[in-house]
Amino acid sequence: MRNHLSILGFSKEDRDANIKRVGFVASLLSRNGVIVVASFISPYKAHREDLKKNVHGFLEVHVHAPLAVCEKRDPKGMYKKARKGEIENFTGIDDPYETPETPDLKIETHLCTVKESVSKVIKFLEDEKYIF
Repeated sequence: MRNHLSILGFSKEDRDANIKRVGFVASLLSRNGVIVVASFISPYKAHREDLKKNVHGFLEVHVHAPLAVCEKRDPKGMYKKARKGEIENFTGIDDPYETPETPDLKIETHLCTVKESVSKVIKFLEDEKYIF
């Protein structure tokens, strides 16, 4: 049995715990006027819906790349391990990824550089008057 401080894996329960942790911190900060940018894999629609309800000013940014591109970019070899069966419940391999239906912003990272991606997020926040 894991304690609450344990390192999380890839099971649905571990993903649930990770999103709850991130959401809790984002909620605390956003209620106090802090702009929070949290980057994490949130494969389940229900998680994102909970965050939308509980985090003030929540905006969903879908950072997308085709699975083949994600596998090619993988610096830690996680996809390779998942393909070999060494990691179970890996998003996009043997666990689902529920694509956001109506994100506030979608960035196709296989079509632009990191700098261009960051610029798109900043421009979006400026246009929506989140930052000045």
